[in-house]
Amino acid sequence: MIFMKKDIHPKFYTASEVKCVCGATYKVGSTLPSFNVEICSTCHPFYSGNEKVLDTAGRVERFKKMREAASKTAPSKKKSAKTAAKASMK
Repeated sequence: MIFMKKDIHPKFYTASEVKCVCGATYKVGSTLPSFNVEICSTCHPFYSGNEKVLDTAGRVERFKKMREAASKTAPSKKKSAKTAAKASMK
């Protein structure tokens, strides 16, 4: 027979309240009495059918600008004296 240790498990709330950013509230079972979530089945695009369009074009262009600026300011790679001497010996 398998025996479980007593008094080591957290308290389970059968009517824990979940609050979403969109304003929806749900009752679920949880080890927390209440908690907040950022997205739920009411506001999630997959379940609601409403697509939320995010502007990501600016992010890519900003990344390209940062990369160009970094390559312009990066020091040029010069061979050290040892590396140059080894290369000339070959």
